[in-house]
Amino acid sequence: MHIHPLVTDSATLANLCARLSQADFVAIDTEFMRESTYWPELCLIQIADTEEAAAIDPMAPGLDMTPLLDLLVHNEDVLKVFHAGGQDIEIVYNLTGKTPHPLFDTQVAAMALGQGEQIGYSNLVDSWLGISIDKGARFTDWSRRPLDARQIEYAIGDVTHLARIFPKMLERLRTTGRGAWLDQEMERLADPAHYANDPDLAWKRVRISGRKPEVLGRLKALARWRELEAQAKDLPRGRIVKDETLGDLAGNPPRKQADLAKVRGLSATWAGNDIGARLMAAIEGAGPLPADELPPRDDRKPGLGKDGALVADLLKLLLKIRARDIDVASKLLARSDELEALAAGSRKGLPMLEGWRYDQFGRDAVDLVEGRLGFAVKGGRLTMTRTEDVA
Repeated sequence: MHIHPLVTDSATLANLCARLSQADFVAIDTEFMRESTYWPELCLIQIADTEEAAAIDPMAPGLDMTPLLDLLVHNEDVLKVFHAGGQDIEIVYNLTGKTPHPLFDTQVAAMALGQGEQIGYSNLVDSWLGISIDKGARFTDWSRRPLDARQIEYAIGDVTHLARIFPKMLERLRTTGRGAWLDQEMERLADPAHYANDPDLAWKRVRISGRKPEVLGRLKALARWRELEAQAKDLPRGRIVKDETLGDLAGNPPRKQADLAKVRGLSATWAGNDIGARLMAAIEGAGPLPADELPPRDDRKPGLGKDGALVADLLKLLLKIRARDIDVASKLLARSDELEALAAGSRKGLPMLEGWRYDQFGRDAVDLVEGRLGFAVKGGRLTMTRTEDVA
């Protein structure tokens, strides 16, 4: 594989992208910094196919990134391969308002091949290529210039290894017949809705006890205010106000701006400055959260009951057994909230009762809930067994 020097000019990038646009797939990785900013600061992009690889410096003066971004979000003929690509995809979305498509994530694919729920990149490379990665440059400050040869070599390795792993992984998926299992997961990863930082939905990321509409309405207004402040100032949300303080303000709102000086976690200066005034305006303008926006009740509390909670526990045990037997990550088969919904009597809108998930797990889960399946110990191994009343 040919490794190019660091790409810093528009003509070289355009020529590179023209060649890569003819490939079946490209492996993509990014290096970025976001410890002190709201928006991730893109510092390096690495890309490779089976023939060539390059690192691209998006911080280079005058570099026109259009050919690369077009390749990622407009070229439907080239598959984009990532590993744990959520943050990489988010960066592309922030730059273009679109996500790379079609895409493939090797961490998700590894779940279907029995390599755990969140295999790290270095472990993936070791397991598929037998290569131990030098992690020395992992915590480098990628925003500093110039980048040295060791940093660039480390960064490009992320995509050259990925370009070798992907065809092997794809072949394994074909021989096991599990490629179709991943279609829904890959489309979910490519859904732009997952990467849009909608201020009106920011409250859902803040944990708070209770479901009082008045409190949740204030939380929604405060979280929206914080999101807009963080975006405008390009600061992490927690640098504006921490989650626990936001929850305290929603539950115990100050009556006037001067009271902000008494709130733990806020600067006393907010009692008289503009940001404090905007915070108070958010609180004063908040109404109760509409009923159709209220979060669902915890099924493990009144709705599910003690017996239902035990059924949910049995379903989780069944999930472990089934995941073990077919050598797949349990998370790919079903989520805990789905199991609890099934135990509570729900049958609609559960992914585990559709398609391949139903064939591999959902059918057995329903049979367990309806008394047609039980557990047995055979030779010291916990297995599933059909009950006698099966027709």
